[in-house]
Amino acid sequence: MLDTRALLLAAATAAGFSAATDASALTPLSMDLAIDPSVSEGPSNHATLAPSAFERAPDLSYEPIARVANRRANLQCVPFARRESGVEIYGNANTWWQQAAGRYETTQTPQEGAVLVLEGYATATRGHVAVVKEVVSPRMIIVDHANWLNGGEITRDVPIMDVSEAGDWSEVRVWHVPGRHWGGRTYNVQGFILNILTEAARTDAVAVQASQHEAALEAASVPIG
Repeated sequence: MLDTRALLLAAATAAGFSAATDASALTPLSMDLAIDPSVSEGPSNHATLAPSAFERAPDLSYEPIARVANRRANLQCVPFARRESGVEIYGNANTWWQQAAGRYETTQTPQEGAVLVLEGYATATRGHVAVVKEVVSPRMIIVDHANWLNGGEITRDVPIMDVSEAGDWSEVRVWHVPGRHWGGRTYNVQGFILNILTEAARTDAVAVQASQHEAALEAASVPIG
């Protein structure tokens, strides 16, 4: 029977890594990508199998494929969301919404690739960020995120359901992967951060680049000796 090391080498080889690659040299993220490549073409199983209304628990016609893709990634939600979305915000998740103001475009409506910002995860002062992978319906999205189970793991294809009375994505419930059912807790949503700089941020970026270019020209023109 193949051991774990052999299975990792086989997966890495199938994904395009050299057969000589040492499995111990594969980082948790690269193992995740090698073993669990993303599917980017065509509608997902969620779009084709999910019922049109998501107020009820899944039944035989809807079986989420949510799973823990990498148990040993040892990641917090912030670096994972930053890598997956391209949104360059640092610091605790409970500061992301405030940091995005004036810098990134934000919305209260989910969009593919946006960062979902939850408020009050685990404790009233703790936040969480996840990346929207797919918008299934006006009241359901699929996300990828890290450390939701507090083990540093990467979890993919996780359904999140809007349960707000107004249908405005202010409150959600999250699919519980280990138990394969909807979680019983309702979480407050601050909104969604898009990987689009605001006009002011773009102007500032251009000004910084121009200043750096001018400084480089001046340094190059200074005679040496």
